[in-house]
Amino acid sequence: MKNYWANSAYSTLAISPDRQLLVTDDFLRTYMARPELALVPESCSNERALHQRLTDNPRDEVSEAEIAAMADLDIQENYRVWLRYRARLLSASSLESFYMSLFKGEGVDVPPLFISLLAQIFIRHILGDEAQPLEVRMGEIFFRTQKITVIEDGIVMAADEEVVARNAQAGDTGNIMDLLKGKSMSMRSADLDVIHEDNADEYWLRNEDFDLAVQLNFGHEPINHFCRVLEKWIKHFLGVAVRITPMQQITDPKWSWHVGLDAAATEILNKLYNKELVEADELQKVICLFRLDFIDESAVAKTQAGKPVYMAIAMNDQQQLKLKPQNLLFNLPLAKTS
Repeated sequence: MKNYWANSAYSTLAISPDRQLLVTDDFLRTYMARPELALVPESCSNERALHQRLTDNPRDEVSEAEIAAMADLDIQENYRVWLRYRARLLSASSLESFYMSLFKGEGVDVPPLFISLLAQIFIRHILGDEAQPLEVRMGEIFFRTQKITVIEDGIVMAADEEVVARNAQAGDTGNIMDLLKGKSMSMRSADLDVIHEDNADEYWLRNEDFDLAVQLNFGHEPINHFCRVLEKWIKHFLGVAVRITPMQQITDPKWSWHVGLDAAATEILNKLYNKELVEADELQKVICLFRLDFIDESAVAKTQAGKPVYMAIAMNDQQQLKLKPQNLLFNLPLAKTS
């Protein structure tokens, strides 16, 4: 059993009999310790008093007058954002229900960081304590932007963008930067900077460092693990069993449904589906294609029964892979439920 991502606040949540996550006071307290709300030496007495009260009783009501009494205008706004977020959290039946509600209606009004933190918690819950290390590394893609680099022989590598940027700013190019410059595939057998089947267990030693690059090419094991995580994500939220298989190209003349797993992939798939011209350099942004088949046909809309859903991941113009896992929850051709 592996206790990974210990700083994700997952351990502070309760779990219902049907495996849904339930908000607790301890979970709410973790937000009071975040940089957005944590006290600093310059914090005024009113801010200190409110912070202590919400740490002791994280569900306490807070008036606008109390917020306005704090000296720092940025802190005032941070508290307003947090209290709106908290209200929605507490009104939902589960954390999953809250997450689903974020993408309905007039648009997301929650800081993107908070959404990423929730995605990490869900992946931790879905994969459980018996997860495979490559599966967990691929789960990072659900909540952390990846920097994509294509090196010699078309090898597609992903590394955590924040880690890459931090190393560059520090002037420490290190092995990840060397890797992204195309110099380090020879390190695979001797170095831990690239995770693969032979060294995968080393992930547990640095599971919160997010500093392991991974190869995303079709035919390599990491992309197969990514498929398993996608399947589990759909099963947990929608209760629908699917099978997802990597592909190299779509040749289906009866292609009827697709889902882009990020904004870049969505745009490319839409153009291909509509038989619009797609330039070669745009096609080269596609990292991998996938075929999704429903194991339970009763879950599918009648018009889509027996037909696959095609999916893709792609890098954007900044060579980023920015997954939108919510696309899988809202864009599948599911049968309408009463």
